[in-house]
Amino acid sequence: MDISVVIPLLNEQESLIELHDWVEKVMQSNNFLYEIIFIDDGSTDDSWDAISKLSSKNKYVKGIRFFKNFGKSQALHAGFEKAQGNVIITMDADLQDNPEEIPELYKMVTSEGFDLVLVGRKSDMTL
Repeated sequence: MDISVVIPLLNEQESLIELHDWVEKVMQSNNFLYEIIFIDDGSTDDSWDAISKLSSKNKYVKGIRFFKNFGKSQALHAGFEKAQGNVIITMDADLQDNPEEIPELYKMVTSEGFDLVLVGRKSDMTL
């Protein structure tokens, strides 16, 4: 498997279908073998229902559910433990991370010799 996309979340039911569809489009257009792992970190909305529905429609979607909130670090750890891809990419579930960047990140690790790639957001603030 090429890529595991690990997505921790808390109360993000509104964005999950759109995020899934966006990631899936990028994966298919680049012919990646992939999995999407959603980690529900104790959501009190219907996030788990959305993950379950996505998983039933797409065999590449997996879910991990925490029944209480343990925090993003623990959610990521659980996702990393389950991930089977040669490259792991983490994303936030709030649509602020752009799945269109996945192919370049994958290339940096597989072809350009990077072990770890961190992506940040540009800010208009100056200090």
